[in-house]
Amino acid sequence: MKLLGLICLWMTLTTCQGYRILAVFPFSGKSHFMMFEHLMKGLARKGHQVDVISTFPLKKPYPNYRDMIVLPTHREFMNNLTFNDMNDMIVSASTAVATFGGTEVCQHLADSRIQDLVKNPPKDPPYDVVLMEVFGANCFAAIAYLLKLPLVGVSSSVLYPWHHDLIGNPENLAFAPNNILPFPQRMSFWQRTYNLVHTIYHKLNFNYHTSTQTEIIRKYLSEDLPDIRTIEKYVSLILSNSYISLNGIKDMTPGLIEVGGLHVQEEGVELPASLEKWMNESTNGFVYFTFGSMVKIESFPLKFQEIFFKSLGKITPVRVLIKIVNPNELSVELPKNIHTSSWIPQVKVLKHPNIKAFITHGGLMGTQEALHYGVPLIGIPLFADQFINIDTVVRHKVAIGLDLYTLTEEKMDNVLNTILRDPTYR
Repeated sequence: MKLLGLICLWMTLTTCQGYRILAVFPFSGKSHFMMFEHLMKGLARKGHQVDVISTFPLKKPYPNYRDMIVLPTHREFMNNLTFNDMNDMIVSASTAVATFGGTEVCQHLADSRIQDLVKNPPKDPPYDVVLMEVFGANCFAAIAYLLKLPLVGVSSSVLYPWHHDLIGNPENLAFAPNNILPFPQRMSFWQRTYNLVHTIYHKLNFNYHTSTQTEIIRKYLSEDLPDIRTIEKYVSLILSNSYISLNGIKDMTPGLIEVGGLHVQEEGVELPASLEKWMNESTNGFVYFTFGSMVKIESFPLKFQEIFFKSLGKITPVRVLIKIVNPNELSVELPKNIHTSSWIPQVKVLKHPNIKAFITHGGLMGTQEALHYGVPLIGIPLFADQFINIDTVVRHKVAIGLDLYTLTEEKMDNVLNTILRDPTYR
């Protein structure tokens, strides 16, 4: 019997093998890539070989994870989005995603390394599947189409209106607001009507602005390719950074799988000794304030800077940690209770026992991290899905929302005092 057991074990070990995965994530949004990186590392830990095309190569080698093609950054988003840039994006989320996050990114297909990969894919072993970001650059689905491989999309947010059709996912717009509208699940008749019209408009607008991707894929990959609307429907499955308990009930086909929060991991996150010392010494607690990986607080008009920093100075002895890239560009003098850093290891900060609150723009990644560690939020949404993200956590009574354009020092004072003193939000 022992011999039979050993034979069975040997057969199992010699016949099991991982997949070879081609992962295509060319958009230069750091917050997006955080999720993708953890997904790919998780696959690598399971024994799959992951070959990556991205603009964010790993700083340290990782077993089974290979940065095969490192692309140049087509547009520098990280720590480079000003207040005026942000206002341009507010005009139309579908236009911004289709252009900055879409057609511009598709120009990477001109890279000879990608073209060589499509013409001469590896054969020993061959690829088994392609992973691709589902955002605005659906042109990269043409790689999987030409290689005749299954294509799995990964979305770092709740699906945008123009994503559902990729996998034939039904949208019941009578009770599911799209993710760029700050509506509750229980909408009024007029909200449901607006949700329908708004969704249709943004789908048409996205399709209009991305129609040129047909020309791009035919120019750089193959003249025989079908149009982009056909190519993008080659997606077989989408992994979405959403979850029912936070984002509500939605119609979902088996082709849509919610994986919300998979990025909330500490692996590879290093905390500078000076920052750890500062947090440990914040015995009266501290508030963490950031507008994410892209937006520069120092680019905000003087009136907003005065509101933020005057109000935050009043909560002394509670300290404040703020992500500011260039403090010298600020228009006001910072209060003494404020500590700044150009980049902050967010998961470690939100986990720290001395943190009292998190002031955020409502990016989905940071919102999920705060929920995971039980940190109350003050939400000041700026663009895209941030409005519905903040409205959602406000309805769950773990956050207080503020409107940037009606913000006053008095409102900021009241919200800070409430979030720091009312245990309800924690």
